[in-house]
Amino acid sequence: MRILVIGGGAREHALCRSFSLDPDVTALHCAPGNAGTAEIATSHAVDALDGAADLVVVGPEAPLVAGVADAVRARGIPVFGPSAEAAQLEGSKAFAKDVMAAAGVPTARSYVCTEPAQIDEALDAFGPPYVVKDDGLAAGKGVVVTPDVEEARAHALACERVVIEEFLDGPEVSLFAVTDGETVVPLQPAQDFKRAYDGDEGPNTGGMGAYSPLPWADPKLVDEIEQTVLQPTVDELRRRGTPFSGLLYAGLAITSRGVRVIEFNARFGDPETQAVLARLKTPLAGLLHAAATGQLAEFPPLRWSDGAAVTVVVAAHGYPAAPRTGDPIEGLAEVAEQDAPKAYVLHAGTKLDERERVVSAGGRVLSVTATGSDLGKARERAYAAVGRVRLDGSHHRTDIARKAAEDAGDAG
Repeated sequence: MRILVIGGGAREHALCRSFSLDPDVTALHCAPGNAGTAEIATSHAVDALDGAADLVVVGPEAPLVAGVADAVRARGIPVFGPSAEAAQLEGSKAFAKDVMAAAGVPTARSYVCTEPAQIDEALDAFGPPYVVKDDGLAAGKGVVVTPDVEEARAHALACERVVIEEFLDGPEVSLFAVTDGETVVPLQPAQDFKRAYDGDEGPNTGGMGAYSPLPWADPKLVDEIEQTVLQPTVDELRRRGTPFSGLLYAGLAITSRGVRVIEFNARFGDPETQAVLARLKTPLAGLLHAAATGQLAEFPPLRWSDGAAVTVVVAAHGYPAAPRTGDPIEGLAEVAEQDAPKAYVLHAGTKLDERERVVSAGGRVLSVTATGSDLGKARERAYAAVGRVRLDGSHHRTDIARKAAEDAGDAG
């Protein structure tokens, strides 16, 4: 199978890594890719499609909302990713709320606001903490959760259309599901860490780390989410004539009143993908191809490693407000020599400079991922590898999966 991955972050590096380990994959391309994907895939400077692929996998949300999957399908090439219409599940939070209401999917009560008077009314109705979401795409940073009504109002006024909703208590869970528009195949759940600093302090980010599985979660949680959230959503979109084929990502809160959907995404999430794929033993290419060609119902059950995986994001100086780029990254060879294959580095914001050095090229620069027999061991390996990476001014959280590992009694 010949595969083209569209995107250039750590999520795409994780996808490419999984494909590179799949014996059925004979050629692997990535457009535009980064310094890490270039080691295992042929890079392309532009998102050009020449028809020489058996499967195209679209990583980021913006190309999906813009209709890239439609363009690929029009060329007769199987593509893993929803149509532009179906991708509105992520592209518009108001659309997602409408779909959930029609499908009976549990979610937070909300108001869609376009005028200052509506904003004030919604903020007054819910009270603190205030949850204010830009209706459109905002690269994972369009959400403000704050006890400060003025901060909430300012964010709402800066958005063309905004969704204001009730605050959901309880731990958050990310669950990915592969679907062909009818059959839904959930992956293993993960939890990510959005705030920039330890203890969930600091500004919201695109994600500073993740782990999987969740030892504290009810063993029946995935089945419950599949039955009450994932399958009803896929069924409703098909009923509307806009079937969703690709990766349906549910961000969920496990509240005192049960599971509630925080948001949907239309693609693999970053950094949860890095941790989840590290544990998947089923070859990824066959799974995604089955979804792209409507054959998921016949696909065998997924196989998973019994252990755990932890991903720690190394971010650039100044991230998330004003990340600095162009700094050399050292220590990557040491990780490859001393920690692989149990720990490895996935590139996110990197590139090769004119001297062929790997340098930073974005805010979240690297995703250091490790596996182990339990969360404690995976954490130990991940942070040992992080310690070998040298990037001037970089920062990372030191508490990824710590509480979950301690609560589970892991010794790492």
